[in-house]
Amino acid sequence: MRHGWLARAAVGALAGLLFASAAVAHPVPFSFLDIRIEGARLAGTLTVHDVDAAHELGLADAGVLLDPTTAARHASTLAGLLARRLQLVIDGRPVTATLSEMVPLADQQALRFSLAAPVSGRPGRLTIDATLFPYDPLHQTFVNVYEDGALRHQAILDARRPSMDYYAGSWPGVAAVLATFVPAGIHHIAIGPDHILFVIGLLLLGGSLRRLGLIVTAFTLGHSVTLSLAALGIVTPPRSLVEPAIALSVVLVGVDNLLVGRQDPALRRDLRPVLAGVFGLVHGFGFAAVLREFGLPQAALGWSLFGFNAGVELGQLVLVVPLSLALAALQRQRPIAARRIAMVGSVVVALAGAFWFVQRVFFPEGLA
Repeated sequence: MRHGWLARAAVGALAGLLFASAAVAHPVPFSFLDIRIEGARLAGTLTVHDVDAAHELGLADAGVLLDPTTAARHASTLAGLLARRLQLVIDGRPVTATLSEMVPLADQQALRFSLAAPVSGRPGRLTIDATLFPYDPLHQTFVNVYEDGALRHQAILDARRPSMDYYAGSWPGVAAVLATFVPAGIHHIAIGPDHILFVIGLLLLGGSLRRLGLIVTAFTLGHSVTLSLAALGIVTPPRSLVEPAIALSVVLVGVDNLLVGRQDPALRRDLRPVLAGVFGLVHGFGFAAVLREFGLPQAALGWSLFGFNAGVELGQLVLVVPLSLALAALQRQRPIAARRIAMVGSVVVALAGAFWFVQRVFFPEGLA
């Protein structure tokens, strides 16, 4: 994450200073949303700039909204409009936020609403979608989420990123994290042909269950280490290096199979566990790039990593178990055919990896 929350906090603080200044030359396009989770209660405040409010109400002079009497006349209309644009989803269930008690803040050229939302129990996952002032494509909403009085999460919502997810640091939050990140890990394996071909390449030559288990374990350990390091922002190599390296790993496992397949069985040195462990480190960086796109919940960081990794492992098992059993049965009944399939499969693996390598090195437009 590269300490992105620090950057957001710094930007939020700067925006706060700008927002609080009554002497700015131009109105600043910021709103502030504070969400407070206290047990089974969700409340907070929404603060918006008077210029944005005046635009929505069709008022030529924004300053009139800072007068309590005038503000009171427009409070209901503005509250209803903003409440419709502020969408909250708690544990998969949409809830209606209520805005009330609009208070003019003359020193900040702003209007502050009290916010409340109905909850049936302590929230686990909270999704916030806030496109408050669509007329202004530069408008940003700074979100602070507090849980039991402590600031747990900060985010900036704008036209490019209109929504965010927050996972509470509670058992309902843990359940919500696992329900999100385990399927995400499974899905990533299912749609990642490079990861799938790498695992297939490791299994093509077959072997005992103990040997295959060692190979899969080495790959798991490798990608688990770098997945955690990269997701936590400790080591974050650019995708322009990671993606070609993943493709190269696919090439090398295919080539290794072809070279080993030509050797006398009595003289073979099975390097697949080593390849799995070493290149598992590379694949872990690829997994982390996907995980970062979800936004790691700080209150349940360990659970999100565990859930995503568990999903990756489950996705691999769905592939590894039937493939290993099928190859083992084929080697027992038709060893020559099994060897030919392994060689042809290894050629396909190597060629596919080479194609991806060339594509990712010389045509990297699709890489972030």
